[in-house]
Amino acid sequence: MIIAIAIERINNMIFGGIHKLTLLDYPEQTACTVYTIGCNFLCPFCQNVSLIVEVEEQQSDITQANSKKTICETEVLEFLETRRGLLDGICIGGGEPLLHEGLESFIDKIKALGFLVKLDTNGSFPDKLENLIKNGEIDYVAMDIKNAPEKYAKTIGMAEYDISPIEKSMKILHAGAVPYEFRTTVVHEFHSLDDLLSIARWISWADKYYLQSFINSDGVFHKGLTAYSDTDMQVFLAEVKKILPCTELRG
Repeated sequence: MIIAIAIERINNMIFGGIHKLTLLDYPEQTACTVYTIGCNFLCPFCQNVSLIVEVEEQQSDITQANSKKTICETEVLEFLETRRGLLDGICIGGGEPLLHEGLESFIDKIKALGFLVKLDTNGSFPDKLENLIKNGEIDYVAMDIKNAPEKYAKTIGMAEYDISPIEKSMKILHAGAVPYEFRTTVVHEFHSLDDLLSIARWISWADKYYLQSFINSDGVFHKGLTAYSDTDMQVFLAEVKKILPCTELRG
């Protein structure tokens, strides 16, 4: 059974992959990206389906949960040691990184090496997000806005979903204690212009908002989904910018 697993008892982080150099994931910084395993959402258009692990619900040991080769925390830290002075920071994505109890300890070790930390999150754990920000653990946040409020549940693969955690995370970022961006992956089967305009009104105060065109690949959770054309995306951009001028296209 494919489920989104919450890994709450792992003190040493284990990752499903690492991208050793990115000039795109962390704005204005050279960085690497690591991907945590497990997510509490099941977005049909997710590009990282391999990080949503096939396990029985009672399993808690990630080494049992994932039969693929994983990367342990020590390996990541050893790699970062060799990149001191060469990379500015590290992006922590997933999956959903805030599922992991060992995340703050891992970030402390990264900080001790002198790196900036960017967190990618779906915004569903506002208390954990707020704690990391208050403790100075993260330097930049990228939060996914999956869809307009009334379509959130369907877009994240659920029958229903209370969006109050998403709105609380928005409020935390709005406070401005850390630089942030919002982003939406635009999928033909899930998003209309009206949906994107609804999102723009929802976050009309935002500093940065990116529309990302869906890219079909072997790693997508549900097959058969499609992207809008470049022309369509330009039309969406022009209309959304009327409400939220900071909006840009990415990818």
